[in-house]
Amino acid sequence: MATKKSDSGKPAPKQSAARKPAAKKAAAAKAARKTAAAKSGAAARKTAAAKTAATKAAPKKTSAARAKAKAARPAPERVPGRKERRGIVVSDAMDKTIVVRIDVVQKHERYGKVVRRSTKLHAHDEHNTAGVGDLVRLVETRPLSATKRWRLLDVLEKAK
Repeated sequence: MATKKSDSGKPAPKQSAARKPAAKKAAAAKAARKTAAAKSGAAARKTAAAKTAATKAAPKKTSAARAKAKAARPAPERVPGRKERRGIVVSDAMDKTIVVRIDVVQKHERYGKVVRRSTKLHAHDEHNTAGVGDLVRLVETRPLSATKRWRLLDVLEKAK
């Protein structure tokens, strides 16, 4: 049997007897962890199987029962339809088009600070009734041009 040689050319020292049991203990601990993990995985699979069996055993609702449950729920607050926005006209230089600034003030979800945001929308003004500074109401519509997706509904307040 050949002996291992170290970098210096001398034979490497043999492992002491004290180190061998430590290696055996580590291997035994590793094996114990593997079996524990396998057992917990099997237990998790059993509980998942029990849950699916319980849901299959529950009686299914009939269509009449589902309709009754749906009728008992309150109606949604927002009815489907076109979006409406209120804003101030910042430009009326284009023919039949106005640019409206929509200001949104809301509390930051995490930090609670009041955050002010604004966006500019291009809106269709068929009769060129709105002027700069007017408070107007817009309604969503089909795309009218590359940037216009809103239509002037009415002028709420004329600028002074």
